Order: sequence, then C-alpha cells, then structure tokens
Amino acid sequence: MTGAGNSTGLSVTGGLGRKKLASGHAQYTLFDGDAYANGAHKIYLKNTSATAAEYFTIEINSEQMGKLYAGDWAFFPWEANADTNDIKIDPSADNMVLEYMIFIDE
Repeated sequence: MTGAGNSTGLSVTGGLGRKKLASGHAQYTLFDGDAYANGAHKIYLKNTSATAAEYFTIEINSEQMGKLYAGDWAFFPWEANADTNDIKIDPSADNMVLEYMIFIDE
C-alpha cells in the first residue's frame, strides 16, 4: 500500500475499530471527507454479523457502492474531499456491528 504519486508505504492507521449501530438503524457517516487530506487512503470494512440476511449498504459521495452481507469484507482505495466523499453505512437491521480501519496517506 503506497501513497499517492510515490512508492512510500502508508504508515498511519486509524486503528481497527468496531461500530455497533443501535436500534432504529439509520445511515451513519463512518469517515467524513473533511477530516482527511486528499490522498491514497485505503479502507477496510467487515460485516461481523452471523445472520445471512443482514447487510450494510456502503455509500461514497451519496452513490451506493454495494452491500456487505454477513461475513463479507471490503478493501478499497479512497480519496477524501471536503463535503463530497464521505463514506456512509446503512445497516439492514438493529444492533449490527461493522469492523473498520483506515490506512492514511499523509
């Protein structure tokens, strides 16, 4: 995993975290584009649910990227931009847990 426009490896992470979404499953902003400089960031997401029908809908910049069903994970590049490239998640059920990590290009 390298930074934008160079061969230097990414050395900063946001740490591995878990987000439990409480009842009333509403869309949640996981990563706010304003909080990160433009760069070759990498995102890891995993749906920890064991219930096959439960999924997280993933959106970037208000565009649906896809759904992560129980046990599914994703790893993808992300370029943060102020107000335009937020990563949002929307669980299909109450009390679902998403595991996540960001690798930051400084």
